[in-house]
Amino acid sequence: MLLKKNIRVGKIKFKLLFLTLFLSLNFYFSLNSATELEGNFTEIKVLDKISSKNKLVKLENGIEIQHKDLAIKSMKCKNSEFDDNPEVTAYIQVKDMSNKNKNDVYVFNGWMFSSSPSIAPFDHPVYDIWLVRCY
Repeated sequence: MLLKKNIRVGKIKFKLLFLTLFLSLNFYFSLNSATELEGNFTEIKVLDKISSKNKLVKLENGIEIQHKDLAIKSMKCKNSEFDDNPEVTAYIQVKDMSNKNKNDVYVFNGWMFSSSPSIAPFDHPVYDIWLVRCY
């Protein structure tokens, strides 16, 4: 009788150990998949409407770069979870440095979407910016 009780307790301990291991691995992989969606670099294309030339610009998140008269900073970028219709979103801040009186005011400060740039359009008389990718 004592042997059957010990076997039963051993099976319960094994099931609890297996369940704990399964739950901890599930939690670990769910955290890793969420961090893989966010990137450290954002790629945008800047179009000069006057010369009709565009340039691919790589931004490191949190660091401001100068591109001609624009100061551009990407704060955060994120890829979508869905592979069939990929969506890239990025929080971007743009200053127009040619206007010396208002160089502390952002021309654009908000989220940009790669599939729908018209949701939050970047309106500038000389330049156009659109989001390419996040990695």
